[in-house]
Amino acid sequence: MFSRFKNAVKGVLGKLFGTDTLKRELNVDISISNEMRDAIELWHYMYKDKAPWIDDTTQSMNLASVIAGEFARLVTLELKTSIQGNDYLDEQYQRVIKKIRNYTEYACAKGGLVFKPYIDGDNIAIDLTQANNFYPTDFNSSGDVTGAVFTEFKQTGNMIYTRLEYHRLEKDGYYISNLAFEKQNYSNSSIDLNSNIDLGNRIPLSQVEEWSNLEEESCIKNIDKPLFSYFKIPIANNIDAASPLGVSVYSRAVEQIKEADKQYSRTLWEYEGSELAINAGIEAFTTDKKGRPILPTTKQRLYRTFEFDNSSGNKMLDTFSPTIRDESLFNGLNELLRKIEFNCGLAYGTLSNVQETAKTATEIIMSKQRSYATVSDIQKSLENALKNLAYAMNVWASLIGKSSSSDYEMTFNWDDSLIVDKKEELASMQQDVSSGLIRPELYIMKKYGVDEKTAQEMMPQAEDLVKPLEYDEE
Repeated sequence: MFSRFKNAVKGVLGKLFGTDTLKRELNVDISISNEMRDAIELWHYMYKDKAPWIDDTTQSMNLASVIAGEFARLVTLELKTSIQGNDYLDEQYQRVIKKIRNYTEYACAKGGLVFKPYIDGDNIAIDLTQANNFYPTDFNSSGDVTGAVFTEFKQTGNMIYTRLEYHRLEKDGYYISNLAFEKQNYSNSSIDLNSNIDLGNRIPLSQVEEWSNLEEESCIKNIDKPLFSYFKIPIANNIDAASPLGVSVYSRAVEQIKEADKQYSRTLWEYEGSELAINAGIEAFTTDKKGRPILPTTKQRLYRTFEFDNSSGNKMLDTFSPTIRDESLFNGLNELLRKIEFNCGLAYGTLSNVQETAKTATEIIMSKQRSYATVSDIQKSLENALKNLAYAMNVWASLIGKSSSSDYEMTFNWDDSLIVDKKEELASMQQDVSSGLIRPELYIMKKYGVDEKTAQEMMPQAEDLVKPLEYDEE
């Protein structure tokens, strides 16, 4: 039976659509409110630089993706993690870790994501399901996701095929259900899903070649965790307090990001609107056969022509060069960036001009501590998600005979340089060594990341420090 469903979790993708459809077809309640669905969709478009307020007059500063990217950088900075005691599992795991910064950025942007392993030949591959493609159904008492629906779509000619894959952990085992549907695409265009999608008619899985080996329902025994891992951004959910789903790292700064984009656009317009120009009567130029002025080559942008009327008192040539108000505009923008940093839990200076915003050394330290606390919480959540991922990977590896034991250990080493300046710390330790306050080997251990025995071996011997003077015999 296993051979018929081992690839059930491969190639799953989707898009949030109306939960009523899933409830009707699977007889299951989707644990996501309309408010959360709308918020995730907003964060998604903000991250793609397609926020609803971006138009011909409002340009984007791309702040959403910058904020998510910066958090991902800080969270995964010099992360070292491995699985000890299972070489096969660690080899598969390291493929995920190579891209962990990108995965973390997606989670930071949309509030979370799902790691879902599946069998790919002799390897364990990972499907990455972002928040806007994920339908949670069940949670345990700790708020961990224990059930979810994933979707896969296939288009052939003018037909759209949809597969719903439902995972849930029950007392007697772990169940995976598969349902397939077909619908005619009357517009004959590419798949474009919306919140009121109609799945069409139910069909056998065998009708689609890629799904023909899947069973409608399968069960794996002796499972105590889901075969997917939800990485949740650990920020209190102020969109839906009853929801255990995570929220975007910029969820509390949406309005400020909107105003920053508007202020940035005002600044750009100030430069464009204040651009040097010369108002010149048409009579000042040679005209072509149609009476249009022939402006100097490459200088057309500089001149703005008009019909000159001597009786109006206007000058034939008049320079337009107003004073640019860039300083006040940039100050306003900087204050908005400062507010965004505070609301997102970033240190001052990450987005704003730190010389203008961080007035004192104490304020700088406090803002770094705030950023460190946010990053540290995300690291703990990511560590937990990776542990759950390793569990799911090991289950699949065991089912194909690649792993015979769950007796393995995971190691995590997170960098702390966000709040600790290592250069300053090492300089301070060096002074303490010179003053005799600490042993030299402690300094060597810190600087080179070695144990005490290695540090002692690296230290010069006493006879090497003081050598007798040697004299040449004549």
